[in-house]
Amino acid sequence: MRRLLLVTAAASLAAVGVASSQDATMSFFVTSVGSGKGANLGGLAGADAHCGSLAEAAGVTGKTWRAYLSTSDTDARDRIGKGPWFNAKGVKIADDVASLHSDANAITKQTALDEKGEMVNGRGDKPNRHDVLTGSKPDGTKIADQTCGDWTLSGAEGAAMTGHHDRTGLDDSAAAKSWNSSHASRGGCSQEALRSTGGDGLFYCFAVN
Repeated sequence: MRRLLLVTAAASLAAVGVASSQDATMSFFVTSVGSGKGANLGGLAGADAHCGSLAEAAGVTGKTWRAYLSTSDTDARDRIGKGPWFNAKGVKIADDVASLHSDANAITKQTALDEKGEMVNGRGDKPNRHDVLTGSKPDGTKIADQTCGDWTLSGAEGAAMTGHHDRTGLDDSAAAKSWNSSHASRGGCSQEALRSTGGDGLFYCFAVN
């Protein structure tokens, strides 16, 4: 009888664990693909639509998605809702905007998953895709001249501030380990320019509801 009770209790705890993970539906991801046009995302509206399309294709519906991107008159931190946010595996990324932009966030290569729940290539992988477009300072506010023309340029002109989703760079500096403000793209805003420094035109998506 005692063994039966223990088995029943264990099964109940397992059920609770499953329910909890199911309740934490995806509200954060790194795009598995970019626009294919470098940093020309069709502006914020195009980037938001891309987030929504990828989420729906992955089976997540009924949410309003916003790209974590700043422009010349918009701060990324003001676009993404209040939190909390969870990845595709139900892992909490941050409780709120303040914790997201502090050392309390849980963004790592293992948790900054794409909409399918898969890891995105980082430094040391081939190809490296860890440069994620943000156009932002570490606090999530805009860097007006590093948004590739507010995400409309795809040529040799302009630059985009990027972050490292794997929190890894050439050294141990804060910038190298920053998820949202590591370095600007070099050589412009084209797909080739973004790839040359370890990116692929990917960006972060957050659900605002």
